[in-house]
Amino acid sequence: MQTITRRDFINGVALSVASGLTPAAQIAAQPARYPPLLRGLRGQHTGSFEAAHAHARDRAAFPVGNGPPEERYDLVVVGGGISGLAAAWFYRRARGPQARILILDNHDDFGGHAKRNEFMLDDRLVIGYGGSQSIDSPNSLWSEAGKGLLRELGVDVQRFETAFERELYASLGLSRGIFFAREAFGRDLLVSGDALILPRDELSRRLANAKPLDAFVAELPISEAGKTQLLGLYDVARDPLAGKTVEEKLKLLKTTSYRDYLIKICGCNEEVANCFQGRTYSFFGLGCDAVPAADIRDQGYPGFRALNLPSRGGSDRSEPYIYHFPDGNASLARLLVRGLIPGVAPGSTMEDVVLARFDYARLDSEAANIRIRLDATCIDVHNGDGEVRVGYVRGGKVHRVVARHAVLACFHMMIPHLMPDLPADQRSALLQNVKTPNVYTNVLVRNWRPWVALKVHDISAPMSFHSKVSLDFPVSLGGYRHPRDPDEPMCLHLVHVAGAPNQGLTAREQFKIGQAKLLQMPFSEFEARIRDDLDRMLGSGGFVSGRDIAAITVNRWPHGYGYVENSLYDRDDYAKTVEYARQTVGRVAIANSDAGGDAYAHLAIEQAARAVKELVN
Repeated sequence: MQTITRRDFINGVALSVASGLTPAAQIAAQPARYPPLLRGLRGQHTGSFEAAHAHARDRAAFPVGNGPPEERYDLVVVGGGISGLAAAWFYRRARGPQARILILDNHDDFGGHAKRNEFMLDDRLVIGYGGSQSIDSPNSLWSEAGKGLLRELGVDVQRFETAFERELYASLGLSRGIFFAREAFGRDLLVSGDALILPRDELSRRLANAKPLDAFVAELPISEAGKTQLLGLYDVARDPLAGKTVEEKLKLLKTTSYRDYLIKICGCNEEVANCFQGRTYSFFGLGCDAVPAADIRDQGYPGFRALNLPSRGGSDRSEPYIYHFPDGNASLARLLVRGLIPGVAPGSTMEDVVLARFDYARLDSEAANIRIRLDATCIDVHNGDGEVRVGYVRGGKVHRVVARHAVLACFHMMIPHLMPDLPADQRSALLQNVKTPNVYTNVLVRNWRPWVALKVHDISAPMSFHSKVSLDFPVSLGGYRHPRDPDEPMCLHLVHVAGAPNQGLTAREQFKIGQAKLLQMPFSEFEARIRDDLDRMLGSGGFVSGRDIAAITVNRWPHGYGYVENSLYDRDDYAKTVEYARQTVGRVAIANSDAGGDAYAHLAIEQAARAVKELVN
């Protein structure tokens, strides 16, 4: 293994040994604190969750007491993600530039799930996204509140039409592929030219370089019977629900998982179902054993064309998936912070924020009206006599502040532990939001020649530890240049979702098991899994992990995506539960994408706007 020098470590080129250091140790080793460069386990990192867990187990762990407050503000925001930052923005707009606002966050970086990862290799900067990916369908999904904020931040979504080079990988002859792991399919095999699930928009289908369906299926490592069953799913003349009414079909699809639909209704065997098992992870956070067939019938999965069901009236996600900064939605968080705190970073546009260096020492300045206090875990929120009392833990010590208002832009499941005096029904509603445990890993490789040799740029691995492995989105923006030459360094993006599939468990039960798994898994195990999967998937193209990997950053999110209504398990109207959970209580309002019932940036912003409106109107 290549040795690591102190200079390399400080510049961010940390190999596995250095990556095992805690964030605190990494910060101590750096002359200037810059969280995006940190390695090892990021996301919900060591030091960010221990106080919250201790408080949830025992409120006496950090007694707040009734001592005098240390500071006074107009607004305290709990949570420095996109929703919390947007709440501060909307509150300042409503109350004026003199409004004093404190934002508390338990992580060592702002942005919440919108995480930025940076790498340096041979004096070249490579940027990756460690969480919230993209501005999804800004023209059709975003409300006026969200669109208005984008305009204020200077984000012109049309710019991504040229910044995102949609034809790059296709021009190199690359396609999407599927990796079949030997544990489930008898042998390791990567098959390029995926034809099982095609993109929905015409240009993406044209650029997919997919093989003819029968030719692709012929290469799969499944039995001849399985191949016949798989091809049968695409037969437009074979209705597996013949004789049922449209209403009966729709009800059955809502209450049947896609895996059960394939096996019990379409007559497929286990190996065919395994071809799709993990392909739903990256969108739903669940394997196809726990995703309703109704939820994916418009996403290109086979088995539905012959049902003759009415269209849903046009997809709300029909826009191309190109609205992506090099660091994902971390740039939205950076734009918000730069606009809230003067002097924290240079520049004024969506372009120059990409390479802007942020001065973290200015986030919590006594002279500023708006302050962001990192490494601060809120443990207590109480409505008082015309004010809100807030207690938080930092460095093991409890601190107290008061404010005119508070916005809780944190996880719904944590709020009952912060406000034990909430009505019992609201506490119960908040606790229904059990978040999806997922991992976004960025791996810096010295070149991406193996991908070209194998003719793939995106790999689905339905029965592997990492369900998705891909080359980074081809975005060049604001002086940052995406690699176009296979000899250049590249950031690989890997997705893992922890859970307990195919055991008959509900979504929430799977999520809780997965959360525990992720919290118990050390970096060394993640690294071993990363190297094993990449060697097996790319080895036939010449990839050798010990030689080709330059750095690894594992963004671990035991509490990742917010809970989304699932018709297999949620018999009641979950939307009403979400609406009740987010009710404002006294001078405390509730935001975050949890309050919108899904895990999207536009919902985080919309809920921030609603929360502030309820406080100031």
